[in-house]
Amino acid sequence: MATKDDWFLYMVRTASGALYTGVSTDVQRRLQEHRSSPRGARALRGRGPLNLVYTQAVANRQQAQQLEHRVKQLPKPRKEDLVAGRLSLTDLCGGDR
Repeated sequence: MATKDDWFLYMVRTASGALYTGVSTDVQRRLQEHRSSPRGARALRGRGPLNLVYTQAVANRQQAQQLEHRVKQLPKPRKEDLVAGRLSLTDLCGGDR
């Protein structure tokens, strides 16, 4: 069960098929910001519709940001593997999740 202090890694797919990776304590709120608020990521503006395709709870903010960095470094086929469940965050961090 998620609490207000839980952090999440999430991925959003744009209309063109690009994947955006981010972290938040409230993924649905953040997705809504990306869709319709000036607080949304600039990289996503005008690239909708946006669909949430991946979310994973992580231990804390530090781990969320470290995993975000690792995922952003992946080539797109590996990101697609993560979305499809063929790759896990444990695989990415060598078991330190």
